[in-house]
Amino acid sequence: MTYLGIRHFDRFHGLPVHTPEPSSGALPAAGSVAWRLQCDYGEDTDFTALWEQFQDVVDTEQVQALVIGPWWRTDYTPFDEVVELLVDDAPLFPALRALFLADVVSEECEVSWLKMCDITPVLEALPSLEEFGVRGCGHAGLALRPLRHTALKSLRFESGGLPGGLVRAVAGSELPALERLDLWFGSSWYGGDATVDDIRPVLSGGLFPRLRHLGLQNSEFQDEIAAAVGSAPVVAQLESLALSMGTLSDVGGEALLNGQPLNHLSTLDLRHHYLTEPLLDRIRTACAPAVVEGGEAEEDYADPDEEDEEPERYVAVSE
Repeated sequence: MTYLGIRHFDRFHGLPVHTPEPSSGALPAAGSVAWRLQCDYGEDTDFTALWEQFQDVVDTEQVQALVIGPWWRTDYTPFDEVVELLVDDAPLFPALRALFLADVVSEECEVSWLKMCDITPVLEALPSLEEFGVRGCGHAGLALRPLRHTALKSLRFESGGLPGGLVRAVAGSELPALERLDLWFGSSWYGGDATVDDIRPVLSGGLFPRLRHLGLQNSEFQDEIAAAVGSAPVVAQLESLALSMGTLSDVGGEALLNGQPLNHLSTLDLRHHYLTEPLLDRIRTACAPAVVEGGEAEEDYADPDEEDEEPERYVAVSE
């Protein structure tokens, strides 16, 4: 993955991603790669046929990781078909530990155009899954219901508009093994209606006792998140924290400085921000020896002109 933008995975779950091609010859061992399944635009093979072909040539009992790419041939189609296939054939993948849904880049389909659905049945059908990620937006159908999953260690939602209902479902789930949680909140234009209140159960620190990384990113209310993080009990148990990709300004930066110490972290990710350089330097000093990843501010925020109106702030990923 690149930062600040979306591109195809080249590695997933610690494995190289391999896309099987009809004429590729010998295939790698089933458990040695993360298998990427995708429909090529305009080709005759639909995803159901592709799924069946994959099962014919690969020992599914050894597959550890799957990445689902574009699932349509010409017109964008709903993701329900893929969910049904994954759920129905889940018993054929006893070794599956990692799954990413909708690894699609903008050249194939904008994230806000992906016709998603309720992905809860996939998690329910794969109780041994340890890593799970999804790309999509709330206004296009992405949804989750609260659930109990005892094996899941990493949960990631990459969204240009994350629905509040989904965030509340995460906070209402029992995930005792969870170590990493990443939420991209996105824009209200694309179904992002979550609020800071939706994540307060996560911030309380009692919800996910094994959590070591928390990403609250790509948000239009990044300053509010920073203020909440400043007094959040969960921070003490974290090794890394990501408040990147959103609209973080000096208001949120001051909230971080006035909050609890963050120097126990290994990294604090603030990339894609609207902080002034002096404020960012103060954060780096206060958080040392933690590494603060920042870089230059977006737009004109590095040296704002006081006579001009403040430039509009944007999240990194929306449409």
